[in-house]
Amino acid sequence: MSYQAAAALQTAVYQRLSGLPALSGVSIVDAMPPGTAPGSFVLLGPEVVLDQSDGSGRGAEHRFDVTVISDAAGFLGAKAIAGAVSAALLAPPMSLSQGRLVSVAFLRARARRLDEGEVRRIDLTFRARVDL
Repeated sequence: MSYQAAAALQTAVYQRLSGLPALSGVSIVDAMPPGTAPGSFVLLGPEVVLDQSDGSGRGAEHRFDVTVISDAAGFLGAKAIAGAVSAALLAPPMSLSQGRLVSVAFLRARARRLDEGEVRRIDLTFRARVDL
């Protein structure tokens, strides 16, 4: 098992999302912005990595979260951003600077209200298989 492709996978996800016309004007970050950041943003979040090595070589399964946070009224805007994120990550495989991305799959989403209904949060979970 190896965690060595984790940074390469995060970089590829960031590059894919930051170049997406549907997310123009939406910040892509890997840490919560300081203070109360108005608007919408995409947060590259936690991951769990599992060994997927076999007789043919080393590999890992990365289960990672991408979170959409929005203070726009209603869920519609947040869902549109989440849909664009999902479509982008499920498009043809991304290139990694280390390892080879075999596949990306959508696992689940959870939408909820925060701050007494003022903020919407959608957590998307994906599974990526990487061969090293």
